[in-house]
Amino acid sequence: MIMMFAARLLRVLTVSAVVVLALPPTQADAQEQTAQPRRVSTYEQQQEKINAWTVGLAAGQVEGAPLRLAAEMARVVDDGANLHVLPIVTRGPTENVNSLLYLRGVDLAIINSDALDEYKIQVPEIRRHVTYLLNLFPSELHIFVRPEIQSLQDLAGKKVNFNTLGTAAAYSGPLIFSRLGINIEKTFIPHPLALQQMRKGDMAAVVFITSKPVDAFLRGQWEPGFKFLPVTYDSKFEDYYLPAALEAAEYPALIKPGERISTIAVPTVLVAYNWPAGSDRYRRVTRFTDTLFTRVDKLQAPGFDAKWKTINLGAAVPGLARFPAAQEWLDREARKPPNKQ
Repeated sequence: MIMMFAARLLRVLTVSAVVVLALPPTQADAQEQTAQPRRVSTYEQQQEKINAWTVGLAAGQVEGAPLRLAAEMARVVDDGANLHVLPIVTRGPTENVNSLLYLRGVDLAIINSDALDEYKIQVPEIRRHVTYLLNLFPSELHIFVRPEIQSLQDLAGKKVNFNTLGTAAAYSGPLIFSRLGINIEKTFIPHPLALQQMRKGDMAAVVFITSKPVDAFLRGQWEPGFKFLPVTYDSKFEDYYLPAALEAAEYPALIKPGERISTIAVPTVLVAYNWPAGSDRYRRVTRFTDTLFTRVDKLQAPGFDAKWKTINLGAAVPGLARFPAAQEWLDREARKPPNKQ
């Protein structure tokens, strides 16, 4: 009798449990379930934190000045989780426009300004996609020739070396000669080898595009007549280039005292993709800009590249508009009252 009663009771309890489990949740139960947020793992939190204010900077080749400057900028603006810059080794400043336009994770790049010329056909509105933060330094054009060469026109049909592919000279040099209207025989071998060929008469000229002074011209012993040719800055170069000069003090063995050789310079520029204002990537570049401009004096201290000492934050770049946050920073500084002495 007791066993039968116990069996019936167990069946009742089992059915009741099934019914309870099948019932829809009450309003209070539903609110409790909704109120509980999804649990985020420690790994995901750290991943989100480290990516929130990380900026990718396409710099250049390992041996070049742009990568060194990028690394120094990254060191000075670093602010832990608040700002982290990743300098990226690339094929060089002339190809960094491509990285800026198409490569995921790249917000900034160091470029040679005339590299934009290559994109005028495939991206006609290229200047709407790229804005500049800072004119870093000029790379002066050095056209170094043998004694029998007296003018640029004398180079027509002769061998002229533009260093190895991927360098500034290899890109900008032929472009400049095209604008000058001089058809030459272009070679792309290492400059030390080309200079040896020049001494033997197998090479008419070498073209360097880099910051002066160049060690090869300071340390090398050159016979009388080896010289730099002048290049006149005119309307052919107004879109991307700047006027420049080579001075006797910079190359005392090749330029007479008091003489100046006119030439042009290719600006090496820190640029940003023109992110929409208010977007996440725009905010990252804005924070980078404010921090860099505020701390630029640290880059001008001993231990950093000497080029930082010549930086002018307000210097313009031909052919490009300034990144809005950079202009806003300059405007704020201009409105500040002068410091009392």
